[in-house]
Amino acid sequence: MNIVQVTENKKEYIDLLLLADEQEDMLDKYLERGEMFVLHDDGVKAECVVTKEADGTYEIKNIAVQPDCQRKGYGNALIEFMFSHYADCRVMLVGTGDSPKTLNFYRKCGFTESHRMKDFFIDHYDQPIYENGKRIADMIYLKRER
Repeated sequence: MNIVQVTENKKEYIDLLLLADEQEDMLDKYLERGEMFVLHDDGVKAECVVTKEADGTYEIKNIAVQPDCQRKGYGNALIEFMFSHYADCRVMLVGTGDSPKTLNFYRKCGFTESHRMKDFFIDHYDQPIYENGKRIADMIYLKRER
């Protein structure tokens, strides 16, 4: 397993990122200002984009694992890499929809709920987003402190 930073041609990796953020113009808002990392293990298995929000505070804007590679530790490996890569990180944030599968993943990685942005996905996305038959409305922010 090898994690590398991508500094150019980030859009070459967009297909996997779109699994985690379905609307390309929303992804465009953070892709270039964020730092992108790709996890290779006999091919690309996972990707993430992280932004610096303030001194000591970073946000995972997007983390995606190939569907057939999920639940094999790749997402967790990326998160742990972020904490070692950003030595000054005191708080790592991540925003997500109200999906039990995703929330459980972040909780297992040591994140706790921070706050919510009511109706974020309704107000900012062109099409409704559904997970397991439920419409996603609020952005749930989680944090992990060091």
